[in-house]
Amino acid sequence: MDSPLPESETGQVAANSSDKPKTQPSTRAPAVIVALVVTGVAALSIWYLMRPEPLLVQGEVDATRMDIAARIDGRVAEIPVARGQNLPSGAVLVKIDNPETLAKLRDAEAAKVVAQAQLAHIEAGTRVETIAAQKAAYERAQAAATLAQKTFDRVHELFGLGHAPQAQLDLATDRLQESQRAADQAKSAYDQAVNGATREERALAAASVQKATADIASVQALVDQMTVTAPVAAQVYQRNVELGEYVSPGVPLLTLIDLSDIWLHFDLREDLVRALKVGDRFEVRVPALGDRAITAEVKLIATRGEYASWRATRATGAFDLRTFEVRAYPVEKVPELRPGMSVYADWRSR
Repeated sequence: MDSPLPESETGQVAANSSDKPKTQPSTRAPAVIVALVVTGVAALSIWYLMRPEPLLVQGEVDATRMDIAARIDGRVAEIPVARGQNLPSGAVLVKIDNPETLAKLRDAEAAKVVAQAQLAHIEAGTRVETIAAQKAAYERAQAAATLAQKTFDRVHELFGLGHAPQAQLDLATDRLQESQRAADQAKSAYDQAVNGATREERALAAASVQKATADIASVQALVDQMTVTAPVAAQVYQRNVELGEYVSPGVPLLTLIDLSDIWLHFDLREDLVRALKVGDRFEVRVPALGDRAITAEVKLIATRGEYASWRATRATGAFDLRTFEVRAYPVEKVPELRPGMSVYADWRSR
């Protein structure tokens, strides 16, 4: 038979029993922390999986390009520029050698000299010696006509008296008419010498000088084209010819770029440009400039050709998506931008 516990032991057991609930909070704290961590990780995972992915669109820096060609053929005699060189407006790009055109210019100049001499001759009038000679010829013709008239009068009087035959009268009549015609011709020549050239002849000579001047200007324009110059301040982007090479009219000799007119070029699907309009601004980044951020403004939205489709029609009924060209200009000038640099933008955060 068991003996009862002493009172002191009984009290100790009761005390130990009352202390057990006090140890339970210390065992729950780690569980709560773990639950919070798990919940946080799960929430972050769900947010990461459910958040929209960024839509990056890539573009390219572009600028106005000019293909410079000549209007005349010939051989390249000089190319005083190099690729990448910045040029002012009017700088010499290429010099072309064409001896045939230079010869045409000399011929036109000689023709003008002849036309000017003819005009000067007409304006100077007839020489004094010529007028005197024409006057003397006219006076001789008048004297001959007077003599013929007197001879005719005598023969006619004798014929009336029956002392001269008909043949002699006919001969006197013929000589009288011939001398009168000669006198008229001599008078016309004398008047022409005195009066000089007519108004129409002066106008014709002046027109010949004007035509010769126009011919020189036409050939000179071709000669001027033998020296090809830059139309605006630009940079040499590409050289297409070398020294001694034969070039034809219209064939590009060099390509220039105007760095003062730089824009950002994007080719976007039509579903990406539906909310875009001219004047909108968005931020782009340039990897070549250390991922530098640049604000650009849309200035042009134009459709591409029918061949520029992004996605083919599928059996599910989707349609082709056309491609649009978007041209945006930097709001502030960025001197470091160069054609060919890549740019990108987060289209969803725009």
